[in-house]
Amino acid sequence: MVQNMFRSGFLVRASHTLLTWVITLILFLHNTDLRRCEERGELLLPVLFFLLVMLSVLFYFAVSLMDPGFVLSDSVKAASEEEESMIPQSSTPRPRRCGYCLLQQQPMRAKHCPTCQRCVRRFDHHCPWMENCVGERNHRWFLVYLLVQLLALLWALHIALSGLAPGASWDLWLRANCFLLAALVVLGVFSAVVLLLLGIHLYLASVNCTTWEFVSRHRVSYLKNRGDERSPFDRGLLCNLWDFFCACGAAAPRDGGVANSV
Repeated sequence: MVQNMFRSGFLVRASHTLLTWVITLILFLHNTDLRRCEERGELLLPVLFFLLVMLSVLFYFAVSLMDPGFVLSDSVKAASEEEESMIPQSSTPRPRRCGYCLLQQQPMRAKHCPTCQRCVRRFDHHCPWMENCVGERNHRWFLVYLLVQLLALLWALHIALSGLAPGASWDLWLRANCFLLAALVVLGVFSAVVLLLLGIHLYLASVNCTTWEFVSRHRVSYLKNRGDERSPFDRGLLCNLWDFFCACGAAAPRDGGVANSV
């Protein structure tokens, strides 16, 4: 794990951590609700906010350093047999060979990530901010991270707004609030992005589809020739969410007519 942290993703992870704690420090040092609560001796809200920020950072590193579901050559056969048992024998697809990492059997819904240079089970996307793939093993935790991060960002926005001080002129107002205004811009942009990502991934989880399958439908062999717009893995809202959050493994297609991805 330590070696993973100090590979190419070290700068990205360090930037995320530094930005998080710089903004948190700005909110605590300025005359915001947090500062006023401290001065009154009311420490509950400051402690809760600090713990929420800490939780978001822990989830970030957990998802960033977690194995997303890399396909190991010595475990592909067992996974392929498990998938085949879910599909009628007459329609069992022929195992596909990965031309990049030279796996002889690429599991269903897996895709080769050119950045990680590995095949990933139930590949969703490669996240540059995480510097890691999002796949079968960490997708649910990625969504939980987005939820926790959104809560922290929205709370931080409210705190930053509470600290804006009046000024006799625009120039004095900008000087008095320059750090809080900068924090507001960063928090606003990140809140919009995280909210959008959370909505997209909740929708994809509800229909049992991945970002790769949704965006590149015309390139995925088991989707490009289908007249039905629904994912062949869609089993209904409740079953899809159960599979995503509680099982998050290979799921049998609803019509059995599925081939490996490209």
